[in-house]
Amino acid sequence: MWDDLNRISPTSSERLGYPTQKPEALLHRIIETSSNEGDLVADFFCGSGTTAAVAEKLNRKWITTDLGRFAIHTTRKRLIGVQRELKEKGQDFRAFELLNLGKYERQFFLEELNEEQSAGKEAAYLGLILEAYQAQRVEGHRHLHARRGERWVHVGPLDVPVTERRVDDVVAECLKLGYTQVDVLGFEFEMGLNPRKIQESGDRGVRLRLRYIPKEVFDARAVKKGQVKFYDVSYLKVTASLEDPAPASPPAATKAVRITLRDFVTNYTQDDLDRVEDGLRNKGSQVVMENGQIIKLSKDKNGVLSRQLLTENWHDWIDYWSVDFNYDSKKEIINVPDGNGGFEPQCTGSYIFENEWQSFRTKHDRTLEFTSAPRTYDKPGKYRIMVKVVDILGVDTSQLLEMEVK
Repeated sequence: MWDDLNRISPTSSERLGYPTQKPEALLHRIIETSSNEGDLVADFFCGSGTTAAVAEKLNRKWITTDLGRFAIHTTRKRLIGVQRELKEKGQDFRAFELLNLGKYERQFFLEELNEEQSAGKEAAYLGLILEAYQAQRVEGHRHLHARRGERWVHVGPLDVPVTERRVDDVVAECLKLGYTQVDVLGFEFEMGLNPRKIQESGDRGVRLRLRYIPKEVFDARAVKKGQVKFYDVSYLKVTASLEDPAPASPPAATKAVRITLRDFVTNYTQDDLDRVEDGLRNKGSQVVMENGQIIKLSKDKNGVLSRQLLTENWHDWIDYWSVDFNYDSKKEIINVPDGNGGFEPQCTGSYIFENEWQSFRTKHDRTLEFTSAPRTYDKPGKYRIMVKVVDILGVDTSQLLEMEVK
């Protein structure tokens, strides 16, 4: 019986509002008594990240995973907080990488189809996505695959982004047949489609939604339980500015670059609100969506109803954002079978996003910076800068910039 370790005080700064969160003291006792410094600790259902946070503080290496995007986002912010805490104490801490395995699941889906299924792999793929989206398959259309209520549905390809040309073809078919509402689903989308293409389609009489296909579609249990959520593609606007390097920079240093967030647009519905951070929900209140904005309805002890707008402007939607100032610097390498019973390294063609700078809200500090610290490059050249935003529902939106530094 470890009764002294089984709860977190309601007023503790440790409390993150995650429903299954365990006390750090409990994990501290478990990890300290079952491992040594430098050992590897793994937690494959990380939740709010308590195991990894304590392992880092106890100088253990760690690997942690979770299927839920909100769990991963909560854990990421928590571990950055641990790094800052250790840095203030003058203690060492480890860098960490956040890896998304969704695209590999797509590849495995194709590889696992037997020969008979492979002949109809497109039908198998469409069936998988439409079941998760709870849409009914339709025939006799060139670009429209299904219907969900009053909305028609197009499913984008498995291995390449949805392009502007594809969206134009879908909208054109809707106009020809007199359809006024359509959802285009995809794992990735060509940059710049939102909000321009949505506006253009609306002006022509078709209400278009661009929605991400989540990796959870490959989890049969989540599909069966209706737990798979498709989120709208958000619009992100960022700018880069050049300035002279700081006086303490190396002699060979070039110009310094700062990144500024300028705008962020989302298109959520009431169905998406179950993923809103628990910190937005207070006892005796209800969170609702009206006209694309999140509103908290509360009653006082006299039964008087009050309304509080939680997303007064675009700033309020952002929970975390970060910048990789040299996105091409770290190629993604995986081990693949070499045909002789072993493995060989192979580049996937993608790159690993590194959080060189970030700003995020915590439960106790809701402030956010909207301009990054300057980043000075050692030599001139063209650089690709990746900016990643995570909104209050835990959904990622990224934008890639090209910057020439002289």
